[in-house]
Amino acid sequence: MHIEPGVVDGAKIALSYVTAAGAGAYALKLAGDALRDSGAVSLAARIVAATVAAFCFFEVLPHWPVGVSEVHLILGSTLFLIFGAAPAAIGLALGLAAQGLIFAPFDLPQYGMNVTTLLVPLFALQALARRLIAPNTAYVDLSYRQALALSTAYQGGVVGWVAFWALYGQGFAVSNLTEIAAFGGAYMLVVAIEPLVDLAVLGAAKGARGLSRAGLVTPRLHAPA
Repeated sequence: MHIEPGVVDGAKIALSYVTAAGAGAYALKLAGDALRDSGAVSLAARIVAATVAAFCFFEVLPHWPVGVSEVHLILGSTLFLIFGAAPAAIGLALGLAAQGLIFAPFDLPQYGMNVTTLLVPLFALQALARRLIAPNTAYVDLSYRQALALSTAYQGGVVGWVAFWALYGQGFAVSNLTEIAAFGGAYMLVVAIEPLVDLAVLGAAKGARGLSRAGLVTPRLHAPA
């Protein structure tokens, strides 16, 4: 999870239901597109894989509280590049829900805020990828500069949404601004690590083209658009 309990409470938390519903609706639209393009079996397999991966990212990889939230190695750009936008979005939402239900039920009231914080930057990442990556480039051929841009966009979006929720819930007190700054500064470590993880995973995927033929990864991983 990300937003700490109590940062937004009372009637204000209703806004998170609206933003989460909008993010969920767009994720379902992307799922419809993926269903049409690659079929139900491929979409379901990628959603399951992305959900398991996201759950492990949240619960198994190192994470620590800093300021108004927690720093996680979410690896959202990695999920996007391997599984595609719709499976990544649904996997993040389901993985987050599973973590809350199993390990942190006290965090469930923040689910709307947290899922918005994870999904909306992913949609922005998808839009950036369309502009940044040439149609004739498979994801396995991305450069470090491209991977860094994608990771920075995603993690920057996460930090931006966390800051929004904190300011919305607690205002502009110096103590709140200090905690937001501490969280944002800590996330720079994730920005430094994630592009290297992306390139390592993409490098390993170059020799696994059978995954694309089996529909277990996004077709764009090994083939141009």
